[in-house]
Amino acid sequence: MNYYTELKIEKKDFKIEKLEFGEYENCVFIHCDFSKVNLSEYRFTDCEFINCNLAMIKVADTVFQEVIFRDCKLIGIIFNYCNQFALTISFEKCKLSNSVFSTLNLKGINISDCDLTQCDFSGCNLSSAVFDNCDLSMAVFENTNLEKADFTTSFNFDIDPEKNRMKKAKFSQNGLHGLLSKYDLVIK
Repeated sequence: MNYYTELKIEKKDFKIEKLEFGEYENCVFIHCDFSKVNLSEYRFTDCEFINCNLAMIKVADTVFQEVIFRDCKLIGIIFNYCNQFALTISFEKCKLSNSVFSTLNLKGINISDCDLTQCDFSGCNLSSAVFDNCDLSMAVFENTNLEKADFTTSFNFDIDPEKNRMKKAKFSQNGLHGLLSKYDLVIK
């Protein structure tokens, strides 16, 4: 496997020009288009993706260790196909709608200012996760560990406390409707 370190890759269209297969460490990808590219079995360690389009990429056994995504489009990715050993990712100002995270251990993940519309978090360990100012419209939380997770600034979620572990999870008063919606209550 080829090894690449400390590269700064800008404005590349990897649908046309293939990203060399290998392991990337301490690399930064800026304004690159990876949409629908097969990144299966690639390794990314201590990398940043900034303003990249990664919509619908394939990630079978892909390693994402200490990877940050900023201002990226990550629509429709099945993250639970990734290599789950040492999976550590964070998202800032990303569009992640229709992505699947089910069954992943994402303990302590930080997700800020993201669109998580219709994401599937079923069976995830999201304990101590921080969802800062995220839109969780139609996101699925079932049999999910949300203990000590922080949703105080997030919105549009619908989480059933009876179907998830939620001890010491944090919510704002404005978010109470998202916890009680199944009861069809009027909250003022």
